[in-house]
Amino acid sequence: MHAYHRTVALEELPSGSRGRVVEIIGRGGWIYRLYQMGLTPGVIVDVVMNIGRGPIIIRVMGVEIAIGRGIARRIIVEPINN
Repeated sequence: MHAYHRTVALEELPSGSRGRVVEIIGRGGWIYRLYQMGLTPGVIVDVVMNIGRGPIIIRVMGVEIAIGRGIARRIIVEPINN
């Protein structure tokens, strides 16, 4: 768990779950690219597929995106109960 209330890294959410992006940790062009794809603080993400290895498939604003595990560790989300 992180400093925020009930937050986890995106990679920890199982398939079929949802979360609200709280923070993206790090610097550099890859953060700007995530923002371009709609992954910004406050947005809701649906985890389409997370099998424990390989990329995580998420849905953001109706678009499915594959996120590598290294980046998914830096995206901090608050889980949302369905």
